[in-house]
Amino acid sequence: MLDLVLKNGKVFIEDRFINVNVGISNGRIAAIATEENTPDAGEFMDLGGQYVIPGTIDTHMHVRDPGHTERGNFYTETLAAAAGGVTTIMEHPISVPPQYNVEILENRIRRAKEQCIIDFCFYGAAGAEFPEEIVRLAKDGRIVAYKSFLHTAPEGREQEFRGLTMADDAQLLAGMAELAKTGLIAAFHAENNDMIQYNIRQFREQGKTTAEYHAKSRPPVSEITSVERVLCFAKETNARVEIAHVSTPQAMELIKKAKQSGMDVYAETCPHYLFLNEEDIVKYGPFAKCNPPLRSKELSDALWSYVNDGTVDYIGSDHSPFLLSEKKSGLDDIFKAAAGFPGVDLRLPLMLDAVAEGRIRLEKAVELLSVNPARCFGIYPQKGTICVGADADFAVFNLDHTTIVDRNKNYSHARDIAILYDRKELKAQVTYTIVRGRVLMKDGIVDESAKAYGKLVTPAVRKR
Repeated sequence: MLDLVLKNGKVFIEDRFINVNVGISNGRIAAIATEENTPDAGEFMDLGGQYVIPGTIDTHMHVRDPGHTERGNFYTETLAAAAGGVTTIMEHPISVPPQYNVEILENRIRRAKEQCIIDFCFYGAAGAEFPEEIVRLAKDGRIVAYKSFLHTAPEGREQEFRGLTMADDAQLLAGMAELAKTGLIAAFHAENNDMIQYNIRQFREQGKTTAEYHAKSRPPVSEITSVERVLCFAKETNARVEIAHVSTPQAMELIKKAKQSGMDVYAETCPHYLFLNEEDIVKYGPFAKCNPPLRSKELSDALWSYVNDGTVDYIGSDHSPFLLSEKKSGLDDIFKAAAGFPGVDLRLPLMLDAVAEGRIRLEKAVELLSVNPARCFGIYPQKGTICVGADADFAVFNLDHTTIVDRNKNYSHARDIAILYDRKELKAQVTYTIVRGRVLMKDGIVDESAKAYGKLVTPAVRKR
């Protein structure tokens, strides 16, 4: 007998939605059957015609634990993730210190196991300080990818970026040569350090420190030239690379052409580059500060064609929790404010809103949020699909019910700065989040007793 059957749902099987029941046993999918062929179960959950997709996988999540748990920890931030239909997070390293070696990784995994309510993966840190650790970290087998920044550590945050930066061409080329040996994806935060630092100095000397000057200090050309460098060095070293949180169509075009030439390159973008623009910088000031910055509406709108044509491989939230005081410090000088904001809970709801508005097909959205993250990072078919034997991870939603975003109901420790979408009406409702057969969220209420339920997910062995 099965443990649980999800019945009367529109279920995403391979690349389309069909009316079938899904049976769960011991945390895995045990049966996919029509009503008349469904085995008996201890519990039946009637979904009333709602949509059922593989649990979504957030490819870009920051948790400040250890080092800055005052900004949130693995428990609070995975509560927020579960609220938005996320069943697995991929954590990017900005902690104290980042996981640039096996010993640091071990500590972060231990802390995550003690707190996460959903499943989790880790990126490793790759920087110029410890190139000898890059291959060793891959051989350990517990990271899905690497992350590197192409700029120096922000002022006052040096320990959070230790072993995580490659700030000049020599460092980048040498680092990518090491990364190429691992067969894992290396994700790059692609902004031109020299250009940015020069612009910030100039604006500060001129007294131009209001919110819009953050974006002006990091113009589109800053991203475009950095993407060109990464792609050039990837071709030279045969490294697998990802450009994280792409914000400009010009950078997307470079990636698209690299893909067409046969390069092993991946593109990620984030909801805020698709749904927000530089007008929101003026409206929200430091609360809309992120890196890369929000762009013009024209550039934001142009990103959608790359989302729909296959250039974008997956969409991550870049969830970045900070304290209210760390944002307010930018009210008088935008360069003092922390860059980033929470958003893991709204990634799926925002994309469903785009489906309702006709900007993207539902099947394509599922590909970007669930299927591709699992495939690209080597955790498919354990995750990212609804098939017999896969983990019983699901996000269930209703496209006939609207939702009003209320930051006061946000589970993230950073709810005080989550104002960008507050009171926005979204044309869908995420009703259930299920991880390995356990219902962790129902109608917006997360099971807070699920602390430590989450498990580490590791990639299958990849051969070059």
